[in-house]
Amino acid sequence: MGVKRQTKAEKLEKADKSNLVSFESLGLDARLVQAITRLKFNSPTLIQEQAIPLALQGKDIFARAKTGSGKTAAYVLPVVESILRQREDKPEEVGTRALILVPTKELADQCLKLISKILSFTGRLIHAENISQNMNEQVQSALLSSSPEIIVGTPSRVLAYISSSDITVSTITQIVIDEADLIMSFGYEDDLAKIRKLIPRTCQVFLMSATLSSEVDDLKTAFCHSPAILTLREQDEADHDGGKIDQYVVQCSEFDKFLLAYVIFKLNLIKGKTLVFVNDIDRCYRLKLFLEQFGIRSCVLNSDLPINSRLHVVEQFNRNLYSILIATDDSNSSVGEEPGIAPPVVKKSKKAKIRDSEYGVSRGIDFQNVACVLNFDLPTTARAYTHRIGRTGRAGNSGMALSFAVPIELWGKHKASSLDTAKRDEKILDRIKKDQHKNNGEAVLKPYEFDMKQIDAFRYRMEDAFRAVTKTSVRDARTRELRQEILTSDKLKKLFEESPEELEQLRHDDESHVVRVQQHLRHVPDYLLPEAGKQSIARDLGKITARKTQQNRIRRARAMHKARTKPKRVDPLKSFKGKKVTK
Repeated sequence: MGVKRQTKAEKLEKADKSNLVSFESLGLDARLVQAITRLKFNSPTLIQEQAIPLALQGKDIFARAKTGSGKTAAYVLPVVESILRQREDKPEEVGTRALILVPTKELADQCLKLISKILSFTGRLIHAENISQNMNEQVQSALLSSSPEIIVGTPSRVLAYISSSDITVSTITQIVIDEADLIMSFGYEDDLAKIRKLIPRTCQVFLMSATLSSEVDDLKTAFCHSPAILTLREQDEADHDGGKIDQYVVQCSEFDKFLLAYVIFKLNLIKGKTLVFVNDIDRCYRLKLFLEQFGIRSCVLNSDLPINSRLHVVEQFNRNLYSILIATDDSNSSVGEEPGIAPPVVKKSKKAKIRDSEYGVSRGIDFQNVACVLNFDLPTTARAYTHRIGRTGRAGNSGMALSFAVPIELWGKHKASSLDTAKRDEKILDRIKKDQHKNNGEAVLKPYEFDMKQIDAFRYRMEDAFRAVTKTSVRDARTRELRQEILTSDKLKKLFEESPEELEQLRHDDESHVVRVQQHLRHVPDYLLPEAGKQSIARDLGKITARKTQQNRIRRARAMHKARTKPKRVDPLKSFKGKKVTK
């Protein structure tokens, strides 16, 4: 029998597979590798591949990598590995070993979930606690009395418990500052300075950031001792992870934003889950109520919602219960103003609500399998734009970012749909293109044009739905959501048990005036579609999809079989045959 010779391509493929770095080769404990296997992390990302070996050598790590590149696991794995080694060498010593500082409560919860999964095969050797949750202080102090090995929280919460002696800092050997640039922009400088004075100087430091700034550089000087600096370029990450984000911008009026959103979602021009960003909380509910007129379901996420509600919304979105999530990005005003561009004038209400200062959507939160990021309102800075689109194209997947930008000559033409931040869209767009040209040598953001003649057929319906969503209905929608949160609150459960009459009064309170859903708007009649029918929508309007457009082979076969076996409907008026009666 002849021996089959390998082709050159097969030899190269075999050589590439043999050169792949595995988690086992990084020197991690077998129990951690087992947990990683369960999480289906096939191979380490570029940041994990470079940071973990250096961290296990005891070096400080200062790493810059884009959102979604695996920074969280890059510091969680060496932290847990080091604690396991300490427990084996000195099992009698107990106490808190690691502090993980994050900018938002959502990121703290996400980080703790990953740590819990990593610890799934270590038994009870290591315990982790999130102190950013809305929990009674006495209960939280009781949990901290057991000295959990890992503590996750925002800098202000961590400092408060250190000051009250609930956290013993003398045993701390590692400190992590995740999303360092966002932490600084959120105003935690004083808290970090105080924490630096209280913890031991010999602590190993992990400083993780998506962007570089002078504040982050000062943080590196204050915390790190000769750190290993890992600056991963965007192209390196794309080559390593295989992910890519196609970026498009649509020039349109403020009113046409709602028309385009209606057409895009009703005709399913975007395949997969979409994360929609707006710049105002009222606008968040307005867009949700507007889409409901056409039977399009969505959920909202903003800083007015309690932390438990926000986490629940993210979980539902990740479980595919909703395909559209409309989120406000309150960090817009916190990431720094663009040089040479005047900040927008924001009208402050006399009864301004105190919102959660530890809220953030465009950074940190792990939104899973997002096919498209839609900037319904363009962000107020180029850096915020970068962070927003980082929600898609993660972990090697491809994604798309679509942004609506309002030309200055069209701004303010329609008061009901107008927003102050849109006045600066052209300047922000120029800044984004300049930054992209500087980093990539070319502008990645490309223009995208819809065939407005085809879309104008839908304008009458859009205007009808937009008029139905009044300021009163937006206000009532926010009130209704707050009432629902009160009814399901765990903190108020005991109060309602002791005073059931208060619960009954709340339940039977006057219901909010919800928007009257017009049933005829839910369906798209054929006469509104292009002349060639639904099949021509992709050609006429331009089909926007994620990269994977091929249908599953089994589903395609089932659809073909169903089409062949489905009985044809017969019009009785056309098929009726009567007998001719003769006189």
